Amino acid sequence: MSELLNLFTNNILPILLVASVGFVLQKLLKFDPRPLSQVTFYVLSPALVFTLLVSAEIEGGRVLSMMAFAALVVLLTAGLSFGVGRTLGLGGKHVAAFLLTTTFMNAGNYGLSLNKFAFGDFGLALASIYFVASQMMTHSLGVYIASVGGGGTLQAFKGLTRVPSVYAIPLALGIRALDIAVPLPISRPIELLSLATVPTMLLLLGMQIARAGVPRYRKSLSASVAIKLLAAPAIAFLIAPLIGLEGLARDVGILQSAMPTAVMTTIIATEYDAEAAFVTGAVLVTTLLSPLTLTPLIAVLLG
Repeated sequence: MSELLNLFTNNILPILLVASVGFVLQKLLKFDPRPLSQVTFYVLSPALVFTLLVSAEIEGGRVLSMMAFAALVVLLTAGLSFGVGRTLGLGGKHVAAFLLTTTFMNAGNYGLSLNKFAFGDFGLALASIYFVASQMMTHSLGVYIASVGGGGTLQAFKGLTRVPSVYAIPLALGIRALDIAVPLPISRPIELLSLATVPTMLLLLGMQIARAGVPRYRKSLSASVAIKLLAAPAIAFLIAPLIGLEGLARDVGILQSAMPTAVMTTIIATEYDAEAAFVTGAVLVTTLLSPLTLTPLIAVLLG
């Protein structure tokens, strides 16, 4: 028990404390988090991905393996969720909202921070690759799901092209492959921006939770929580050997797969009128319950 308490205190509590600052600020000052979210998405996140991949010794094959792993976890979780949704009798927009809450994980705000604390800077670099892959899936498959197939393919493609971090990966890998030295006047500003990414993401997480409403649809919400926090990491455990992930890459991939529902799903659900209240409630509940599942998971991975 003391080991679990230490893991919680050293890895998860710092994340919750920073997020709580965003929560309090939102409650007191009623910030609109959208401008900060846009800055994070379009500027800070690609800066972090670029900086980590340029400096970390990660070969291209491992990058592709991690991205394939993340995509496969998302697809298999979506398939499981669709089956559960049908069993529960969900339909229309509600099944779309259900899929959004179970399929897409908070690999950014929460996952990057937790992997850095648990596995160090190299773990953070690996986690950033998973994060980019999850962003690609969220802005393509997520948009398609939210639009319930109506014109979704074109919207999904457009969403994918608007993910700046997607372009940071080949740029960083190309610079490393060609052994190009990035001039300091360019590399240092990018590095400074990257340092702001994780704390800003955590503040945003707290602000988004503060805006969450009272959860509805208790039955489907319970199923959503179970799939997101229990089934998704179990799927990751099972498929990691199939993808060839091992060692630290395996541990990082599994931990990222166990993250609570992505905050971005609330934005997508709102944009496409896909039961945004249910999605926001799932973000709130999975985030609040996640320490109960993530703490023992970290113990298993570090053991």
